[in-house]
Amino acid sequence: MANTEDYKTLELPANYKPKKSEPYMCPDQLAYFYRILNAQREELQSNSDSVLNAIRLADKTEAVGVGDESDNATYNQDITMDLRMSDRNNKLLQKVNAALERIENGTYGFSVVSGEEIGIGRMMARPLATMTVEEQEEYEARKG
Repeated sequence: MANTEDYKTLELPANYKPKKSEPYMCPDQLAYFYRILNAQREELQSNSDSVLNAIRLADKTEAVGVGDESDNATYNQDITMDLRMSDRNNKLLQKVNAALERIENGTYGFSVVSGEEIGIGRMMARPLATMTVEEQEEYEARKG
């Protein structure tokens, strides 16, 4: 597995992209994915805060009795949509946190099924990938 000691503090060129010619999941690649996943985590946490604030505002507005039945129905529909979005974001946040944990323990970029390299191309396209393309297709075929 890759050496993960310095990926958090490693300075990367502004235009750095992982290359197949580099050792797989070398510190540069880990630093690249760490930054992508951390940014995604921060965005999801920020969105979660926004959703909670919107729900609180809708609750306060409804409690005060502002608006008619139509307005209240719209508020309730908005709250339902916000809750669904929040649930979706929370599930995605769990996947991001799990990927960051895999970086930490040196298993990021390797299949949770076989331990094989997932491949830099797939990881670039889907940083949350946990299986090779073949394993994912087989999983979906069995599931579907």
